[in-house]
Amino acid sequence: MPRGYPSLTNEQKREIISRIKEKGERVADLAKEYGINPKNIYGFLSKAGQNSETLLGLARLKREKNALLQIVGQLLVDQRLGKKIQHRYGC
Repeated sequence: MPRGYPSLTNEQKREIISRIKEKGERVADLAKEYGINPKNIYGFLSKAGQNSETLLGLARLKREKNALLQIVGQLLVDQRLGKKIQHRYGC
């Protein structure tokens, strides 16, 4: 019976790195999906010659950008439908 975490193929490792780099996916989510420890993914990034801090920062910025675009899109839809925009911060 196998013990520990499953080993990944080189193709899977490249796919994980690519998904972090290009899609901004979170390490924790990918680790859960592949059934591995997040520390392994950080190791892949280091071995691939990627600056993991810069790459992870870029991934975080991509996620934040997508969230902001979604908010702006919803505000535009609300404006076009004539909905009154409520201030959520008590201003």
